[in-house]
Amino acid sequence: MTLHRFHVNDLPAMPWKNGGGVTREIVCQPPGAGTGAGAVDFDWRVSIAHIASDGPFSAFPGVDRIITLLRGGGVHLLSDDGQVDHLLNTPLAPFAFAGEAPTHAHLLQGDCHDFNVMTRRAACSASLQLVRSACDWPAAPQGLLMAVQGDWLLEGRLVEQLMPQQGLWWTDVSLAWQLRPQSPNAALLALAIHFH
Repeated sequence: MTLHRFHVNDLPAMPWKNGGGVTREIVCQPPGAGTGAGAVDFDWRVSIAHIASDGPFSAFPGVDRIITLLRGGGVHLLSDDGQVDHLLNTPLAPFAFAGEAPTHAHLLQGDCHDFNVMTRRAACSASLQLVRSACDWPAAPQGLLMAVQGDWLLEGRLVEQLMPQQGLWWTDVSLAWQLRPQSPNAALLALAIHFH
């Protein structure tokens, strides 16, 4: 079994080519995959982006995206073809869109931080939910859990504890969890990856 823990502050920051922000990659599967030479060869990828100025999002043909505002004033996402026209200004409300369309991000009120999920459509799909109360999270062959607010107790085949900005992800085994908040106003992002 492959279980990896992470803390957001420990993730290396990679500046965007256009200078408009910074990405902290949490996981990219399979290992060594990426977006080199304009081609996408990852199955799924999760990162946190700090958007510091208006600018375009990179287009990812064949990729489905989910973006969630973590903090900050948010952005207006608008694609050239009009298929994406969304105010991402409600924290912790996931928004899904196709990666093909050239999409521009316009800051609404200063910079912001966003949680990003990308899945290669031909390989897998993602389900992302915001969890605020105790629940049973169904088994998924690969996935990720990240505490955004409050402390969390995760019980299943393993027992883990997460504090804010801590998380874990797994591959190679189907894991189900009992998600138990340990403090008021707790919030956790729960991601399940399902392969076709």
